[in-house]
Parts: sequence; C-alpha cells; structure tokens
Amino acid sequence: MGEFGQILTQFNTMVPSLIGTLAVILLVAAFIGTRNAVGKLAASEETWKLVAAMSVLGGVFGIYGNISGFEYNGAVISVRDIGPMLAGVMGGPVSGLAAGMIAGLHRLMLGGITAQACVVATCCIGLACGLISRAKPAAVERPLWAFLISACMETFHLCVVLAMVRPFEQALEIVKGIAVPFVIVNALGFMLMVIIIHYTRRQHELALERSRMQSELSVANVIQHSLLPHIGKDYPGRPELDVGASMEAAKEVGGDFYDVFFVDKERLAFVVGDVSGKGIPAAMFMATAKITLQNCIRDIPSLADAIATANDALCSRNEAEMFVTVWVGVLNFITRELTFVSAGHNPPVLVHRGGAEFLKVKSGLVLAGMEGIRYREHNRSLERGDTLFLYTDGVTEAETAAHELFGEERLLDCLEEAGSPDASGTIDAVKAAVEEFVNGNSQSDDMTVLCVKLL
Repeated sequence: MGEFGQILTQFNTMVPSLIGTLAVILLVAAFIGTRNAVGKLAASEETWKLVAAMSVLGGVFGIYGNISGFEYNGAVISVRDIGPMLAGVMGGPVSGLAAGMIAGLHRLMLGGITAQACVVATCCIGLACGLISRAKPAAVERPLWAFLISACMETFHLCVVLAMVRPFEQALEIVKGIAVPFVIVNALGFMLMVIIIHYTRRQHELALERSRMQSELSVANVIQHSLLPHIGKDYPGRPELDVGASMEAAKEVGGDFYDVFFVDKERLAFVVGDVSGKGIPAAMFMATAKITLQNCIRDIPSLADAIATANDALCSRNEAEMFVTVWVGVLNFITRELTFVSAGHNPPVLVHRGGAEFLKVKSGLVLAGMEGIRYREHNRSLERGDTLFLYTDGVTEAETAAHELFGEERLLDCLEEAGSPDASGTIDAVKAAVEEFVNGNSQSDDMTVLCVKLL
C-alpha cells in the first residue's frame, strides 16, 4: 500500500500542472486543425514548407512545455516531448529532429541536472517519431497506436536520464518519482493531439467534398432542365394549342420529367413521367426513358406498340432495377382525337365545359418493370376550350406539417375554379393552391405538371 500511496501522491502533485499545460497545447492544435494549415502545406508540392512549419510549431510547443513545467529534485518536468513528436509525425524525421533541437536547446538554457539528457532524449524522440510516421503512416493516426508510441518514447526518455545523469542514485530517485504520471500524461496528450488534428483535417476534407458534390448537383440540375423542351409563350407554334409546363425537384435533381414533341405534321405527343427514387440515378434513368419513349413514339405507328417497345428497351438495360410511371397522349390537330396510354401513372384531369374530371382508365404496368408487357391505348374526342392537366403525384401528395395530403378533390376544385384563359395561368393557379395548402412545409417528392389547352 505504501508504494501505491506514493504513486497516488505523484499523480495528485504532478498531473494538474502537466494537464494545464497540455490543455493549452491541445487548444492551439485544435485551432490549427480547424484552419487546415497543416493539410494545405501537406498538399503543397513544396514539401520544405511543411518541414519548416512543423519544425517551428513543434519547437514552440516544446518551449512552452519547458516554460510551464515544474522543478522536481533538480529536474524540469514537462510535456515538452509532445511538440517534437507531433513535428515528426506530421512533417517527417527532419521536422521531428529540428523541433527536438529547438525545444532541447531551450531546455539546456534552463539548466538542471537532467538538462543534457533531456536534449538528447527530445531530439531522438522527434527523429524516431518521424521515422515511424514514414514507415507506418497509418499507425500513428490510430489513437491506441499513438498512445503506445508516445508511451514508448517517454519510457525511452526516462532511460536516457538514467543512463546520462550522475549521480545515478539521484537520477533513479527522479525517475521513480515522476515515471507513472510523466509517461501517462504525455502519452494521453500526444494521443489527443493526433486525434484532434486528424479529426479536424477529415472534417475539412468532408466539407470540401460536400461543396464539390453540391457544385456537381447544381450542374446536373442545369443539364436535366436542358433536356426538357423549352415551352415558351408561343410553343408549340400551332394556333389550335396552348401548352405550359413546370418541374420542381424536391432535391437538386429528380426523377420527374415531361416532354412535348411533334410525331408528324398533324399530331403532337405529350408525356409526363415519374422515375422511382431521387437524385442523380433517377435523373439519369429519366433521361434514358425520355429519349427512348420519344424515339419509339415517332417510329412506331401504334401508340400501344410504341410503349411496349420502349418498356422492353428499358428493361434490357436496367441494372439499377429502377422503373418509371408515364402517361402518354398523342393529339391529332385536325380531328381533335386524343390517343393515350397509361403505364402506372396518375390519371390526368380533363376540364370540359367548366367541369373537371379524372381521365381514368385501366392502367398498364410501369415501364422497366417486366419485359413482354402489352399496353392498351384509349381514345377520347376533345373540343375547343378543353384543358388537359397532367401531373405527377408530388401534386396530390403534397402535405402539410400535420401530414394532410392535398389530394385529388382539391386538385379538381382548383382546376374548376382556375378559369385561366391560358395554360401557364392554370399551372400558376394550381401551384399557388398547393403552396397555400402546405403552408411552407418542405416536400419530399418532385412536382411536375403539364397543361394542354385546345383553342
């Protein structure tokens, strides 16, 4: 119990002083880490800058350790070695040795029975940590290994004191009095410093990566919108029709899309689709589906056969196992005959003579779900003044903070009350109604609408 009590006394006497100094060094290390100064120097092609910076930084840490240390039986007890150890790990053996020399020479100026031994030990520790970091760079980044390496270095320091300080009895008395707290505090301090610097560097790298990804998503958003037809005031250049469209992605890029294109001189096709999933994968699949549908509808006379062919094509290269719901209509300008196919998509709303109704039919399977599916086409005669409103489920499933859905009935009421003479006005009325309903609640689904009015 006597020896154990002596160890406790050592802790109570020495640890508070060493911990106070260590806390200041760790705060400075954390500040340097948040500025990513070391990371920038490490990334630079001029490696001498890193070596010089770490030599100075490690040396300054060592000097501060000397100044804030305390005297014990003619020796100065401190956390000086942490500076050269850090310099060696971050800047290599040259930095470790240089930092050890700076801290060691300052220690020599302070004098004392252990001065020369501390100079030798500190220089050797800085050099050794540099060599270890070059041989096993991943090891020193691990907290346990950092602790063990530092503990070995401080044990070596005490061995140098025993080997060089005379009389030996006094050296042994010093080592016995400081060994446990000296090794543990320095080892813990170095471990914490390594953790702080590598953590802050990693956080900075993650921030840069997030910034890069955000930039790429912004570019992807621009590219995605460029794939959609630009529907201006005079689009599609036919006096019989007024067309408007809008797409708002819940994230930077989404899976919704719309398309409007001429099949021939007398027929106009319009499509609204919703790809499963979100983000860049959905956007890429959306682009593939849009192009495939357009090619098939233009090349194959039967709309049902065109959709079936597009489905088989999407299934054949669907390694991501995604799918897309679509509603496709082809309008003949001359006869005002609408031919359409639904592949698992929400039924559009037909506003006819002031009343709004869903154009509901038996829907086929989603595209890219299964090969060999046959689709059924339907026909509907339209009149002048009719409005066809196509949308994705982001409209009807828009919800409030209390999870109440906008729903189909509100959509019908909104379209009946819109009374807008043009397609863009109808879209604006629906969007305004949805925004008022959700009352600022963020939405998790894309919202895409396409409106076609017969004039």
